[in-house]
Amino acid sequence: MVAFNVEKVLDGYSKDDLTLVTVCSHSSLQIFHGAKKEGMKTLGIAVGRPPKLYDAFPLAKPDEFLILDRYDEIQDHVDDIIADNGVVIPHGSFVEYLGANNFKELPIPTFGNRKVLEWESDRNMERVWWEKAGINMPVEIKDPKKIDRPVMVKYQGARGGRGFFIAKDYNQFKLGIEHGEKFNIQEYILGTRYYLHYFHSPLRTNGYSVDGGKGIVELLSMDRRDETNIDEMYKLGSQEELKEHGIYPTFVVTGNLPLVIRESLLNKAFKMAEDVIKSSYELFGGMIGPFCLETVVTDKLEFVVFEISARIVAGTNPYITGSPYADMIEPDLSTGRRIAQEIKLGQKLDRLGEIIT
Repeated sequence: MVAFNVEKVLDGYSKDDLTLVTVCSHSSLQIFHGAKKEGMKTLGIAVGRPPKLYDAFPLAKPDEFLILDRYDEIQDHVDDIIADNGVVIPHGSFVEYLGANNFKELPIPTFGNRKVLEWESDRNMERVWWEKAGINMPVEIKDPKKIDRPVMVKYQGARGGRGFFIAKDYNQFKLGIEHGEKFNIQEYILGTRYYLHYFHSPLRTNGYSVDGGKGIVELLSMDRRDETNIDEMYKLGSQEELKEHGIYPTFVVTGNLPLVIRESLLNKAFKMAEDVIKSSYELFGGMIGPFCLETVVTDKLEFVVFEISARIVAGTNPYITGSPYADMIEPDLSTGRRIAQEIKLGQKLDRLGEIIT
């Protein structure tokens, strides 16, 4: 296969007639809704048949569907998507369904820097990134036999919380681990979990500036997660008692709750994001567009970052018509709409090559 040259493909596009393309899952409703608000065309990718769900939400229904038997068949429709001036908008399900490696090699112009996938999906590289940014993070325990405190065991890659578990010692680790899976062990941090939704624009200049002339960072919204069945455990008793009956806590995300944090923490929230962005440029050329820092705020009012998602997250879905933070930037601003705005600005400034790979 001929090497993909995004600049050459973009040069052949009709810059005033781009089509935003994503898989019909995760945050696609707000991506399509936001694109339509900005007057852009949309294409939804689905398996089997056009999802009936979108008939219920006409303002978020894509203009066209690409129906596949399997997600990897998207490779057979590359020419069609390019002929439609398509720009792929990544989200967690899109990357998971296609596979991170296949997504990185997908020969279709894609919003954001695909190099971030390698740094985001490998938890060891992720820690290198955070250390360079000076981010406060949980202590990592390399050897499970040395677990001497409550820890969270996580598998590599994005799974929506599936398979994560808490252990207090090596025996509990052995009970919970899936053999053959790559894992990471982090100290369990007590506090309140806050998922902060940011947007990094290298194109805009008005806003909270990123030192070094790297554009601005915006804080668009925040959420907490509903996770089964860990969020119901307190009603039933201690984890140890439940495990004796074969009931194990899981962290599968089933929904998202909107929230705001105390205003005095906002300076720290922006500084964290700025530092992560600056280090991303030094390590792999920058993280573009939406991202989420998944944090715990301790009783000392300090952020501890335990995860990063370098694309739009489903926690932004409560804010399709804006949030308390986004409304102070622009009324009716969702993360999906903000993505469309950035692409339109890239068109206007003839700088699409800086935000599309």
